[in-house]
Amino acid sequence: MVETVPAALAAWSNFYVIAGSSAAALTGLIFVVITLVRGEEYASAARHDGISTFSTPTVMHFCTALLVSAILCVPWPSLVYVSVIVAVVGCYGVIYIIRVAFRTRGLKEYTADAEDWIWYSILPFIAYATLAVGAIALHPAPRDALFAVAGGVLLLIFIGIRNAWDVVTFLAAGGGKEP
Repeated sequence: MVETVPAALAAWSNFYVIAGSSAAALTGLIFVVITLVRGEEYASAARHDGISTFSTPTVMHFCTALLVSAILCVPWPSLVYVSVIVAVVGCYGVIYIIRVAFRTRGLKEYTADAEDWIWYSILPFIAYATLAVGAIALHPAPRDALFAVAGGVLLLIFIGIRNAWDVVTFLAAGGGKEP
């Protein structure tokens, strides 16, 4: 049974309002915390690499969750538009995470451990791929695809929360040699 666009998306509106609001608030909190711990010198290349590898992707995850949530709250005339836009966002995220993984491998001051690889590369790759695949399936199978997209958004928020905590506790502890 093919659902109408309003019925397919309307059932998810509360979820996306909550997810988008949470992602926006958490993005703002990251900016505040990074600003508060900014007293340390960040001019070195190692610090810049660490920020590009660990902090910036966390903001990206929250912003992606916010963007997808906003896209899915728009009253689209057809699921085709939603499908294309969210698929592009998911594919961009996959490419971005591959770049982050290469950046992680190239760190000079710090060697990423298994936990870093899981939370900063593997799980985000899964989340963005889930967004892309779910978006591609939106038009032919909206009910199941919307669960996949919601799962990708929720995974990005939880990854972001965990990674923000990791970065903030590292910075609060003084930083050591890890970026």
